[in-house]
Amino acid sequence: MADYTYLQNGTDVRGTATAGVKGDPVTLTEEAVKAIGRAFPAWLSEKKQIKRARIAIGHDSRVSASDIEGWLTEAVTDAGSSVILTGLSSTPSMFMLLQSGFGADASIMITASHLPYQKNGLKFFTAEGGLESGDVKELLALAGGVLPSAEERGTVTRKSYIGQYAADLVKKVRESTGEERPLAGKRILVDAGNGAGGFYESLVLRPLGADTEGSQFLDPDGAFPNHIPNPENEAAMQSVCEAVKRHHADFGIIFDTDVDRAGAVSSEGEEINRNRLIALISAILLEEKKGAYIVTDSVTSDGLAAFIAAHGGVHHRFKRGYKNVINESKRLNAEGKDSPLAIETSGHAALRENYFLDDGAYLVTRLLIALARAAKEGKDLMSLIADLPEPAEAKEIRLSFAEGADFKTLGGGVIENLKKAAAECEGLSLAPDNFEGVRINFAKDCGDGWALVRMSLHEPIMPINVESNTKGGNTVIISRLYELLKGYPFLNTEKLKS
Repeated sequence: MADYTYLQNGTDVRGTATAGVKGDPVTLTEEAVKAIGRAFPAWLSEKKQIKRARIAIGHDSRVSASDIEGWLTEAVTDAGSSVILTGLSSTPSMFMLLQSGFGADASIMITASHLPYQKNGLKFFTAEGGLESGDVKELLALAGGVLPSAEERGTVTRKSYIGQYAADLVKKVRESTGEERPLAGKRILVDAGNGAGGFYESLVLRPLGADTEGSQFLDPDGAFPNHIPNPENEAAMQSVCEAVKRHHADFGIIFDTDVDRAGAVSSEGEEINRNRLIALISAILLEEKKGAYIVTDSVTSDGLAAFIAAHGGVHHRFKRGYKNVINESKRLNAEGKDSPLAIETSGHAALRENYFLDDGAYLVTRLLIALARAAKEGKDLMSLIADLPEPAEAKEIRLSFAEGADFKTLGGGVIENLKKAAAECEGLSLAPDNFEGVRINFAKDCGDGWALVRMSLHEPIMPINVESNTKGGNTVIISRLYELLKGYPFLNTEKLKS
C-alpha cells in the first residue's frame, strides 16, 4: 500500500511538480498522479454510481501542466473511463462545464492556484460541486491501493470550453444592462499575471465594447516572469494599479493563476481588495435585497461590519477557508436566513446565484454590470462604498514556530492562553462574533482597534491581523501582543518585537 495522504491540502491535492528549487524536492510524482488518476473513476463509481465516467481534464499555465495532463489521461483511460481534454482552462469553468451539457460526468483541474511555479495540484469536481476534504481523503486512500486495469480502455478527445464559458458571462452582462455593448467608452484593463485569465480581455471585455488598452501579462507563461498571479500579492497589486494610472483606465482587473479569485482597481488607481472588495459586492447585492447575511472570513474589519449593517445587511464572520465560508452560507440558507454571498478577504467569492462557486471572473462580471449601470446615472462605481469606514492602520504579521515543533498543539495552547489573558487584562476584551483563533478588541487608550491571532490552515505559521482606528495605534496593540507572546520559546516573536 502506498501512502499519498501527504499530498492532501484541504480540498485539493498539491505538491512540488517541477525540480530545481533547492530544498523543495518533487512530491507530485508521475507515480502519484497516475495512482490518483486511476482512483478517481473508482471513487466516482463507488460514491456517485457513475460507471465508466467521462472526465474532463483542464489546466492553468503552469510549466508542469502538460506532463501531469498526460499522466492523468493515461491513468483515467487505463481505468476504463474516457477523457475530454479542455486545454488551458480556469478552475470555475471546469465546474461550469458540468452544468452545461458539455458531455462530461466529472472534471479535474490541474492547478496550484497562486503558489510558486514549481508547485502544482489537482482539484476535482462533480455536478454537485467540488470534492470536500473528506472526499479527497477517501480518494487518496483508494489511490494507495492496487486498482486493476479495465478490460476496455477509455477514449480521448479534445474539446475546449472556455469560449462558451466566456460567452455566458457576456450574455449575463447584456441581459442585465439591456445593451449589446454596455462598456463602450470605458477603458478596462486586465492583468492575468501570465496565468489562465487572459481570455477575459478578448472574449468578455472586447465583445462588450470595452477599450482594453493597457491590459498586461495576458499570455500564459508558467514561469510567471512578471509577478505572482495573486491579488493578495503586494507587487502584483502595485503593478496593476500603476497600469491603471498610466493608461488612464476606468477600471482594472487582476486574476490569480486559475481565475477562482480576483481583485480590482478604481479609476484613481486605488486597490479594490480585501474589505473594499467585500463591501462593493455586498453593496450591490444589498441594493437588490435588504436583510441578507453576508458571510466572510474572520479577518474582516469592524468598519466592514458597520458598512454592511448601514446598507441593510447582516455581517456574519466565520473561519477562514473558502469552503468554510461557502458551507456556512449554505447552512444559513438552509435555516431560512437569506445568504447570497460567501467571501474571503483573499478574493475567493461565491454567490448563491452562481452555484456557490468561487469564481473570480463571475465576481468581476457582477462588478462590471454595476459599473455600467452607475455610468448611465453619471456616477462612479466607487460611490457605492464611499461610506465604508477605513482603518487608520492595518497590518498582518506571520510568526513562525521552531523547526520540528508540534505547532498545531502548541499554537492551540497559545490561543487558549490569550483568550484567558484578554479576559483579564484591562482595556482588552474578547470579540463576541469570532469563530477562529482569538479576536481581541483593544480600547481607545490601548490601541483603539483589534487583533486576530489564529493558526494557518496548513502551515506552521501563526498569522496575526491588526487594525487600529488611530495613527500609531497598531504599534500599541502589537506591543501588548509582544508582551503576551514573548514567553513562548517555540514561537519566533522577532517580527512583533521589531
